[in-house]
Amino acid sequence: MEQPNLSYIKSMSGGDKAFEQKLIEIIKLEFPQEKDVYYYNVSQKKHKESAENVHKLKHKISILGLEKSYDIAVAYEENLIEGKTDLKNEFEAILQIMTLYLDQL
Repeated sequence: MEQPNLSYIKSMSGGDKAFEQKLIEIIKLEFPQEKDVYYYNVSQKKHKESAENVHKLKHKISILGLEKSYDIAVAYEENLIEGKTDLKNEFEAILQIMTLYLDQL
């Protein structure tokens, strides 16, 4: 599976290290909260709410350079809107990889 990286953040920053650090701090603050809300909604079988959570999370997936994972998130969001949980395991594996990566930053 692909690994998160800071390529997109660095390309956006134009070399501004303070900007890069601020963006990383925001992601590290918001991601665990958004992930927890997603897991709660999934456990309650709230598919519409879970789809909204995936929608928010997929932007962080993109920012961390996970292009293939972003495509999985898009498809999973669509599945949830239709009341299906196909791709749940794949999506949650992405969340785990992101969690480990962010913990190391």
